[in-house]
Formats: sequence, structure tokens, C-alpha cells
Amino acid sequence: MSTIAIRTIQPADNQALAVIIRNALAEFGANKPGTVYYDATTDALYELFRKAGSIYYVAEENGVLLGGAGIYPSPGLPADTCELVKMYLSPNARGKGIGKLLIEKALEFATATGYRNVYIETMPELRKAMSVYEKFGFKYLDGPMGNTGHFGCGIWMIKSL
Repeated sequence: MSTIAIRTIQPADNQALAVIIRNALAEFGANKPGTVYYDATTDALYELFRKAGSIYYVAEENGVLLGGAGIYPSPGLPADTCELVKMYLSPNARGKGIGKLLIEKALEFATATGYRNVYIETMPELRKAMSVYEKFGFKYLDGPMGNTGHFGCGIWMIKSL
């Protein structure tokens, strides 16, 4: 039996993660302007997550990347609020509890780092993800927070830690 390893991102992970993220968005019809599909940072996640107060975890099985999730102090958010970002899994990794493991790890980091709230931006096309966030206690907001530049995301959620 194989085991799922959760670890922090490495430079060699960039290309595989960019493919997973863009393929997932395309699969759900969410590959539109104002989303991470078009962000240059999607191709350089290792470099992006060198920023203080951020981290990116990847899930790996037998040397194959399955997806990842990160915590990031997005521009314009209050100092005590971070964003759960770039939470994507490859199709064969979904429905196995891997997303739950990644979110738990990310929330542990956010708590340990001193954040008091975690913000999420998503879109209606990613309904399954929204239900997962609800189970973690995220509540819907009436509008966006911060200045992420993701005008393609029309759903905003927050969780108090």
C-alpha cells in the first residue's frame, strides 16, 4: 500500500503543480481571466511561497505530485488574516481525503504563525471545494477582502482560527 506524503514545496515541483492547477480550472470551466489560470505566479509557486508568513504544501504519492494548498498573506488583507490559496488536486487524487489533509496542515501553519482568520476566494464552478470549505467552518462573505487581483472569483469565505 502506498502512502501519501505531505511536504513543503520544492523548486522541482513548479511545473507539475502549474499543470495540475490549470488542468483543474479547465476541467471545471473556470479557466477564465481574473483567476490563477492566467497568473504568472502559477508557474513559480516555489518562489512565490518564499514570502514571510506563507507556506505551500504538496501531496505526493510514490514520487508523483497529486496537488497542493498554501497559506499566503495576500495584499490588502488585515495583518491577522491570511488566504488559503491554490488548493488544487489532480482528478485521481480527489475523494480520498487528500484535500482535507492539505487544508488541515495549512490551517495548522496559519494558527502557529499567529493568524486569526483565513480567507478564501473561489467560484461557483468549484462547488465541491466550497462544500469542503463549509465543513471546515468557513462562512460566506458578501464581498471580497484584500487586493488579490482575482476579479474572476465571485465567492468569498472566511474562517476564524
